[in-house]
Amino acid sequence: MQTWKLKKKVQKKTPKPWGVRVAAVVLLVATAMAAVYDFPAIWNSGAGFVEAKTGWAAPTMVDEPFRLGLDLQGGTHLIYEADMSQIPEEDRLEALEGVRDVIERRVNAFGVSEPVVQTTTTGGTYRVIIELAGVLDVSEAISLIGETPVLEFKESGEELSGEPTEEQLAELEAVNETERAAADAVLARALAGESFDDLVAEISIESGIEESKGILENISGNSARSEFFIVINEKGLYPGQIYSSTLETSEGINIFKYLSEGERAQMELSHILICYEGAYGCQSDLPEIDASIQINNVLEQATAENFADLAKEYSTGPSGPDGGYLGWGDPEQYVTAFALASAGLEVGEISSVVQTEFGYHLIYKHDQKTEPAYTVQRILMEVTDIYDIAPELLDPWVNTELSGKHLERAVVEFDMNTNAPYVSLTFNAEGGDLFAALTEEHIGEPIAIFLDGEPISTPVVQQAIYGGRAVITGDFSVEESKLLAQRLNAGALPVPVELLSQQTVGPTLGAVSLEKSINAALFGFLIVALYMIAAYRLPGLVAVVALLLFAFMNLAAYRLFGVTITLAGIAGFVLSLGIAVDANVLIIERLKEEFASGRDYRSAVDEAFARAWTAIRDGNITTLIAAGVLYWFSSSFIRGFALTLSIGVILSMFTAITVTRVYLKSVLQWKKIRNMSLFGVKR
Repeated sequence: MQTWKLKKKVQKKTPKPWGVRVAAVVLLVATAMAAVYDFPAIWNSGAGFVEAKTGWAAPTMVDEPFRLGLDLQGGTHLIYEADMSQIPEEDRLEALEGVRDVIERRVNAFGVSEPVVQTTTTGGTYRVIIELAGVLDVSEAISLIGETPVLEFKESGEELSGEPTEEQLAELEAVNETERAAADAVLARALAGESFDDLVAEISIESGIEESKGILENISGNSARSEFFIVINEKGLYPGQIYSSTLETSEGINIFKYLSEGERAQMELSHILICYEGAYGCQSDLPEIDASIQINNVLEQATAENFADLAKEYSTGPSGPDGGYLGWGDPEQYVTAFALASAGLEVGEISSVVQTEFGYHLIYKHDQKTEPAYTVQRILMEVTDIYDIAPELLDPWVNTELSGKHLERAVVEFDMNTNAPYVSLTFNAEGGDLFAALTEEHIGEPIAIFLDGEPISTPVVQQAIYGGRAVITGDFSVEESKLLAQRLNAGALPVPVELLSQQTVGPTLGAVSLEKSINAALFGFLIVALYMIAAYRLPGLVAVVALLLFAFMNLAAYRLFGVTITLAGIAGFVLSLGIAVDANVLIIERLKEEFASGRDYRSAVDEAFARAWTAIRDGNITTLIAAGVLYWFSSSFIRGFALTLSIGVILSMFTAITVTRVYLKSVLQWKKIRNMSLFGVKR
């Protein structure tokens, strides 16, 4: 008998898609976290309640308010009129735009949120209207707008900053008469045969007289104290002779004795300079090792005939015009390494590579000569000038033609050795030429950099600097250096402006507007939620939950990116909310069509999202393009609207396509919910 063995069929259970449920839980937690981030006061009150009941101090969050615009929190409204009397009529609109740009850069640099800077040209007037949110102190706002950093480059000298009175001039004349009489008496003693050394030690007021004995060496016609050189030549003095008159210079009254004649070397030089990153005055980012390789390659091909051409081709630092030609000078004009290398060259010889703080040099000596140089011994006596009588009139610095209007940009950099911050300045073409001429003229002398009338740096010029770059050094902190660079980059106004009107917009109106706007947004969201639930039932409820995350994520983005909320910005948020609802409506309608065609729940959800995606994508991309155009080509309020609309559109695509889908798939895991009536469909 044949027996049949019956095997029990084993039912294999399909594993439950826990991933969808976990994703749904994560999104719900993200919604709660976004809500807490947006409104930390809720969390802090809960933490206080827990601490009161249990004694455990829960961590709290910093409750910083949202950044609000002028229309919501109040601020300052200013109207300026530009003086165009000195500007040709065809250039006035451009000048007015320049005023607007400078003011806008200035208020942006100082952190004023969502500034509105507009221009009007009605009735032949040229005006700038400025609105500064959160700046309720009118004087602070005016100072902010009107504060122009005055950058000046000055050379040493004495200049009257005012006119002395007749009484001051009479006092000066009486004092000078007494001083000159005293000097004549000392000169008489010297001419009578008293020891000149003893008179120097007894009378001279020169600093360090014990070591120097009043001796001045290497005095030539081009050196400092050239007055002695001129007198010796003009009067035909011989060595050992005491000049029979006193000599008044900027230092005082001089009684001097001509000691001896010598020589002073003069060199006619050119150089090729290849600077590297970190070298003084260098704008190149070339590494030092590459600069060393390059200068040695140039050295291999350099000759007297092609030196100027090589300088024009390869020099990357301040090499000067005419192929690195430096002209005639004496060794004291150059930095030590450069001077020593130059002095050791024969005429027509090219040096080996010389390194200075400016970079790597090749030096070519065109010619060399000597000129007479004298040694004298002097007795220096005091002479009073008008600045001693009226010190308030003293200005030891004289303005040059170079100023802040020639500045192109200012950046903060750091010294490679000390890591100390300094501000690097780059001039325009005209400023670069002026700075080169200024440094050529004042080698070995200080040039002071003044900001707002105060000297902030007085560097001594070591060498003529070409290339249009300077540095401001000083005892700056990093913050002070950044602030200085910001102020300098803010620039000067191209035309004078006059304040016509000032008004403070109080925050009371802003608070009322904000409260009404929030109430309107909440009321509108509630109506939309009720409509979605009534019209689409379960999918509508899921969409509302997704829209909650959308709203909280929007507010979190405003906090995270520092978006300034204005009434126009709120309008952009509300419009993006409508776009998010529209995306959910498209998906739900597609879902109903898939159910009606007989698809099962899982495949119906996938197909509905796939078919709705193209319409949602295209609609949102066109909206983003329009918002981008509004942002880039409009004023501040419209830009605020475009910004919040763009953020909302991007987040709406995420919530509609991802969040709503995860929630629907998670809900459909429960079989009891798989009821067509809950989806508004009758099969």
